[in-house]
Amino acid sequence: MHSIVSPSSGRLSLALLAAAPHRLLFFVGASNVLLAMGWWLLWLLDARWSAIGLPTNTPFGGWMHAFVMQYQLLPPFMFGFLMTTFPRWMGLPELARWHYVPVGLGLLGGQLAVVAGLLLGQPAMLHVGVLMTLAGWSYGLVQLLRVLLAERRAGRGPTWHAWSCFAALALGLAGVLLMVAFLHGAPGWTVLVSIKLGTFGLLLPVYATVAHRMFPFFAGNVVPGYRAWRPLWLLAALWGLLLAHLALELVHANAWLWPVDAALALGSAWTLWRWWPRGRAPGLLWVLFIGFAWLPLAFALYALQSAIYAASGEFLLGRGPAHALFIGFFGSLLVAMVTRVTQGHSGRPLAMPAAGWFAFALLQLVALVRIVAEIAPDTYAWQAVAAAGWLLAFLPWVLRSLAIYLRPRADGRTG
Repeated sequence: MHSIVSPSSGRLSLALLAAAPHRLLFFVGASNVLLAMGWWLLWLLDARWSAIGLPTNTPFGGWMHAFVMQYQLLPPFMFGFLMTTFPRWMGLPELARWHYVPVGLGLLGGQLAVVAGLLLGQPAMLHVGVLMTLAGWSYGLVQLLRVLLAERRAGRGPTWHAWSCFAALALGLAGVLLMVAFLHGAPGWTVLVSIKLGTFGLLLPVYATVAHRMFPFFAGNVVPGYRAWRPLWLLAALWGLLLAHLALELVHANAWLWPVDAALALGSAWTLWRWWPRGRAPGLLWVLFIGFAWLPLAFALYALQSAIYAASGEFLLGRGPAHALFIGFFGSLLVAMVTRVTQGHSGRPLAMPAAGWFAFALLQLVALVRIVAEIAPDTYAWQAVAAAGWLLAFLPWVLRSLAIYLRPRADGRTG
């Protein structure tokens, strides 16, 4: 019987990280799953109980937490996935090491420098870290653009899912540039715009685009009689609604968010109903759709909050709706998608391992705790509980994943 953290046997080798885009970039992202939340837990403990004495000469911890989670934790996974799938979606040769290794090095160095700067109270390290993130991100965008242009020269496409993800990553680059500007003296609104861009211009479009392309495809492969449904107009409508939400937030028109957010809630719920498997399916498929169910729930909370604000001027739910997205939607689908890619690309069976089930199940509880923390007494204490729960949920999954990325494929193939 396999342990919750035991990968297949084989010698560990750092050199193997360069064998495929997902190996290096998933390694970077998985490392930061613990690194980023470990720092945030320390910050919360210090904010609530003054227990540690962290330096106070760095930017506000809440802002840096949002930046690290949105621009340093999740993007390595996205670059790793897209630098693997872009050529496959377009029938082009796979990327070479020089296309993706600099991306991984930039993103890894960036996250290490930022977290170290926050822990040590060294603002200069934050500057260096964000600039490294900018360099790795920019290089990755150039490589993805090369693939898109190669498809065009070959007389194929356009592959709209790829262009959608590229557009989101380009908006993400703008968000990183805004953080660079803030750290170099720009006013505080720049970092606030960066945070909003990260959610509605970067993460949601990438997640939704990948789900639109891949979830019906995955289901069609394993559910008898399943009919894949992924019209492109749905993707266009999603972009329109997300940009409308982003624009309203940026002009502080929170009282008028509810029609847009209600449309997003109803639209994503209807999409989930159309995608839902009507038959027996493996656990690795069910976690995709259960994780996706957090999207309509999150936008229902956003719509409720906007309606309450319009009626009373009270921002009742605080960051609750955002964390239904961050932990419930992004976190759950991070476990589901990365586990599937890791299993398949390491030559292992397409089955949910024990560490994956543990992470996914506990994350559902962590998301609920973090949402309720916004309206509970002693909110920092409950936020600390949620942060500790995140670390507990992800620890076995991260250890198992890191060991897989450092070992040869189980089936003996290269990559």
